[in-house]
Amino acid sequence: MPSVPGDPAADPDLGRRVEIHDYDPHWPIQFEKRAGEIAAVFGAAALSIEHVGSTSVPGLAAKPVIDIHLTVRDSADEATYRGPLEKLGYRLVVCEPEWFEHRMFKGAAPETNLHVFSEGCPELERCRIFRDWLRAHAADRELYAATKRSLSRASYAHVQDYADAKTAVVQEIMARALAAARSASGSA
Repeated sequence: MPSVPGDPAADPDLGRRVEIHDYDPHWPIQFEKRAGEIAAVFGAAALSIEHVGSTSVPGLAAKPVIDIHLTVRDSADEATYRGPLEKLGYRLVVCEPEWFEHRMFKGAAPETNLHVFSEGCPELERCRIFRDWLRAHAADRELYAATKRSLSRASYAHVQDYADAKTAVVQEIMARALAAARSASGSA
């Protein structure tokens, strides 16, 4: 982990209150601005730049944090992307080689969580399926929003604890989304 455990200056999500906001139609615009900056720096080396997470779902209440997936050839090769991201104002806060070689950078104005994964990583498709399901299914979108609002009333040592508290409802919704995806593709 690149940050100092327990250091709020190094980890902005430590001890942070979770605030859920009504959907803001500016979130996609903020994503497009960030994506354009990243694309300008990386060109073809950015295999994809996607808006994911709750701010990517119209009508869904969310933390006002833009989540972006940046797909690169090899996320373990930080030397190919870390410097350019730091020049754009992002700071590496999570390094998880044991989980798909995931890296997460924080950006500000607007607050952004930039997740870097390697091409072909199954987490990329999982997040797309979840996002697209919520975009198309109002009942699950409302279930997820209600769960997030309820959980946000609790206190957490770290924002990740809040994210972990959502696991059961995410798995419930994801099971429906995956079943529909399998059915649509003709898989058993």
